[in-house]
Amino acid sequence: MCDDCWTSLRLAPRLVDQLRADHGVDWACAVDRYEGRMKEVIHALKYERRRSIARPLGELMKMTGARILKDADLVVPVPLHPRREYQRGFNQAEDLSLQLGPPVVKLLTRLKNTRSQIELPADERHQNVHDAFGYRPSAIGLPRVVVLVDDVSTTGATLDACARVLKGAGVKEVRAITAARVVSERR
Repeated sequence: MCDDCWTSLRLAPRLVDQLRADHGVDWACAVDRYEGRMKEVIHALKYERRRSIARPLGELMKMTGARILKDADLVVPVPLHPRREYQRGFNQAEDLSLQLGPPVVKLLTRLKNTRSQIELPADERHQNVHDAFGYRPSAIGLPRVVVLVDDVSTTGATLDACARVLKGAGVKEVRAITAARVVSERR
């Protein structure tokens, strides 16, 4: 990525929202909209396996999400199903998580090999990830504040499903940070 490409991302509006009470995620933040240059950057990371993009993109997430990351006990990458992670060779959410500062702990596991959310219309995404995640206890004990990390939030269904599992295990507050968000109607 050239310097002009990164600079154009830094100029984008910041997206920080407190979500509805019926959503598993309490606060969500994204660096930019999932369009234009940001979409190209994420596709290069995810599908062209350009993992070197994770460091500067993660730094942008860290700067943009400073309020989300403040006082967080740890960050949790949204897990891929083992088969999908094997095919891709890495989990982009984990690579981004490593740039954010707080300890990265894999408290979640992917139980179902669901269809890719990108293939589904918005109204089917929540059902697709229903019961797709499980809690994986850690030696560090139960955290109070967790920040979920993913590359893109489209409808928020995946983040919501993950947050509900974490809260079901006893986590008090779940926040989320993504590199990009599809912006349409208010969630």
